[in-house]
Amino acid sequence: MSLTYTAGSLVAARGREWVVLPESASDMLVLRPLGGSEDDIAAVFPAFEDVRPAEFAAPSPSDLGDQRAAGLLRTALRIGFRSGAGPFRSLASIAVEPRAYQLVPLLMALRQRTVRLLISDDVGIGKTVEAGLIAKELLAQGEATRLAVLCAPALAEQWQGELREKFGIDAELVLASTVTRLERGLELGQSLFDKHAYTIISTDFIKSTRHREDFVRNCPDLVIVDEAHSCVAADDAGQGAASSSSAPSNQLRYELLRRISADADRHLLLLTATPHSGKESAFRNLLGLVRPELATLNLETPSGRASLAEYFVARKRADIRTYLTKEDGLSDDSLAERTAFPSDRWTKDEPYKLSPAYRALLDDAIAYARDRVQAAGEQGRREARVAWWSVIALLRSMVSSPAAAAQTLKTRSESAAARTAQEADVLGAPVAADSAENDRLEGMDVAPGAAESEEASARLLELSQRAAELVGPAEDAKLKALTKHVKSLLAEGYHPIVFCRYIPTAEYLATQLDGKLGKKTKIAAVTGTLSPQQRLERIEQLAAESAEEAGDAAVRRVLIATDCLSEGVNLQHHFDAVVHYDLVWNPTRHDQREGRVDRYGQKRDQVRVITMFGEDNGIDGKVLEVLFAKHRQIKKDLGISVSVPDETASGVTDAVVEWLLLHGRQGSQEGLFEVDSHQESFDRIEREWSSAAEREKTSQSKYAQRSIHPEEVAREVAAVRAALGGADEVRGFALEALRDLDALVRDPRDESGDFTAQAGGAPAGLRDALAATLGGRLIEEDREIPFRTTPAIGRGEAALVRTDPAIGAIASYVLDSALDANTPGPRPARRCGVVTTDAVTIRTTLLLVRYRFHLTLPSRSGERQLVAEDARLLAYEGMPSRARWLDDDQAAALLSARAGANTHEQLARNQIGRALDGLADLAGHLTEYGTSLAAELDASHRRVRKANEEIVRGLKVVPQEPADVLGVYVYLPQQPASTVSGAEA
Repeated sequence: MSLTYTAGSLVAARGREWVVLPESASDMLVLRPLGGSEDDIAAVFPAFEDVRPAEFAAPSPSDLGDQRAAGLLRTALRIGFRSGAGPFRSLASIAVEPRAYQLVPLLMALRQRTVRLLISDDVGIGKTVEAGLIAKELLAQGEATRLAVLCAPALAEQWQGELREKFGIDAELVLASTVTRLERGLELGQSLFDKHAYTIISTDFIKSTRHREDFVRNCPDLVIVDEAHSCVAADDAGQGAASSSSAPSNQLRYELLRRISADADRHLLLLTATPHSGKESAFRNLLGLVRPELATLNLETPSGRASLAEYFVARKRADIRTYLTKEDGLSDDSLAERTAFPSDRWTKDEPYKLSPAYRALLDDAIAYARDRVQAAGEQGRREARVAWWSVIALLRSMVSSPAAAAQTLKTRSESAAARTAQEADVLGAPVAADSAENDRLEGMDVAPGAAESEEASARLLELSQRAAELVGPAEDAKLKALTKHVKSLLAEGYHPIVFCRYIPTAEYLATQLDGKLGKKTKIAAVTGTLSPQQRLERIEQLAAESAEEAGDAAVRRVLIATDCLSEGVNLQHHFDAVVHYDLVWNPTRHDQREGRVDRYGQKRDQVRVITMFGEDNGIDGKVLEVLFAKHRQIKKDLGISVSVPDETASGVTDAVVEWLLLHGRQGSQEGLFEVDSHQESFDRIEREWSSAAEREKTSQSKYAQRSIHPEEVAREVAAVRAALGGADEVRGFALEALRDLDALVRDPRDESGDFTAQAGGAPAGLRDALAATLGGRLIEEDREIPFRTTPAIGRGEAALVRTDPAIGAIASYVLDSALDANTPGPRPARRCGVVTTDAVTIRTTLLLVRYRFHLTLPSRSGERQLVAEDARLLAYEGMPSRARWLDDDQAAALLSARAGANTHEQLARNQIGRALDGLADLAGHLTEYGTSLAAELDASHRRVRKANEEIVRGLKVVPQEPADVLGVYVYLPQQPASTVSGAEA
């Protein structure tokens, strides 16, 4: 007759010990190895295999370790946990240690039955991580089963990498370029979204009616929308050439999201750093996607703002630069977290003057443009608009570079294909203007055309030839000035990104700067000619090339890029300065460029920004004065950056170009503002922009995150750190364990925290385990294994995070060898130890105890039965029968105690023998502690979900008895051995 085993009990089978999981049945046991992970779960049939009850054996007094044994064993045990007993099921299985402030959206989400959030944290704070935390947790709890991320095509690969590397979510890319391949693998009648549980979908893909309808029918139960502000349109959208080209796309996406959000059971996360974009109606439409009633909420009342606060989080860097301090209402600063954002941007506008030959070329181009606009105006409305956009393209390319000018002058204008004036605006505006909308950046770095027919006119061809003759620093003063500025940045130790408007300009700079910045400077260009994945690869290649010579202080890297990199791609780890080679006609785009390096993770406290402008080209100076001066003044006065609406920027630049055509380069700037029509336009723009700034400023206080108090965050942060430890613990463990296991470790002790190890001298068991994760050849040839502090690693590298397979292999070996005294070779951790130290004044015993809990977790999809583990340190003074128990902090502090004297071997055996013999006297306290811990965990689950009575109803946390005593360590005061022995006899 077979025995019945309860969930959480221990059994012995297949030569090892296992924990019985709730999925077990009477004829089949679902088991997880003791200390193993979810990947090691196996099914065992008691009718065919030998299965018997098991008890966890007590440590052996003859197997003593040194002062580090307890710490190594504890960390090895905790690294093996993949699902803690606390309310956050996923934090043990992710490869990123979230900042405390990043837990706020997660806490907000767990208080909702159906998660609906608008996450509007500032650029660089980490919205992707915040969304990933929520997604991983909902999937781990079974609250969601499928996931879709909607984002711009250029950001798809980055989203894929973030989800895979940090959260272990392997999502399929659904792009215009991949959909054909993916559809070939479908069965008859099957949807892409049935076959692939996790997808990242480009907004381009959704534009297709067939694909859009398929997505709506088979939409996952969890959807994340990146840059959500581009998916709604204001109620007055479509007015003006600058906005008309984006309105249809915005409307399509808005209708799609309205249909998706209509399902009240679907989880929806909307991410954007600019929820308002200067349009109140667009903001209301965005809120309506979260919950329909929010669109009409009276946000002028405290009750209205309180209702919104449950679904909306918007924080600036200043809000969370220091967090969980006394200023946040906490009693002390023990959990204070200071986030290393750059404290400032050093900015400077650097002018340059055209060479005489370039000045003559520009004057002739302006004269041609003036003639062309005048002639077209007499031909009709369509011809006038075609000529207008062609002229803007010509002038912008002319002030960019000789290469861009030569290309534009002999290429047909995009607007020339238009049949009507309105169509000319739709075709011409996106190419000539500088939209701040991310989905319109892709493909916008192509040099525009200026010719209005298939064959460029003789006059344009002549100008093109003259432009081509001006390449190089002799006639291109702008290039010469750039060389000087970049050399200065390099000399001060910076690694700059040079942003250009057009592909020909970027390629021209890469060619011209090659060899001009020093032999130790590596240069690469990234433009829209590369796919998003190729762009990332080229950046990593540039970083790798300079890293190979990192020991040489003269090594620098320079990236030349178009705006295909100005949004979404994180560059803060490789670059720390920005040069705006081409002045963009919308200051928001400059903010986006600078935001690539000025964000969390930037090691520089001050990011350098240089804005180049032509003081005598008739365009840059006026744009800088009108648009950028106002933008900077608002930021200075209000402390926030307010986006410039596209139509506002276009209105200014249109007036500047009109003035240039009428008066040439020498027309005074004062005269520009004296023209009544222009002054009226500028006054209107001033009013609109100031109004938008005031609304944005008001919203910072009106919609500040108030639904989660810092004290609540602090409580959960403390619990998570107590259960799982931190990144520093993992790095320290890996270093110590590898050294103790006879690996050859090289730690440069630099700021990176990286180190390397060769495993050739390590035990065969560890080498085999590492070969399975890193590759057999790497281990066989005894090559260096790089251990990186970042989760983004290459093949043959290991990340210093608890979920990395190589770290898991090391932890498993340390744990297994500690539990098996017969393991050959070095054993870093032991289950017993005796240390003589000045850290104690009386005999103190530290216990490493593993508790198992049986959890019943209700959810909207039904109850889930889980078995979770927790490792705790308990310590007492004196003898077991008269134990005086220390608190948790005092117990943890013993791990850092260092031996002050040698302990006689026989004394050590006697002391540890007494401690082991007294374990029976401690059983009552261990059980009581387990019951108390279960009550704390139960309270924590209820606290986190306190706003959702349906989810906490039926919640249970029951400790499994008895607890496992993994380690016993005795600390003796540093005094004569006879005194110690006599005192405790």
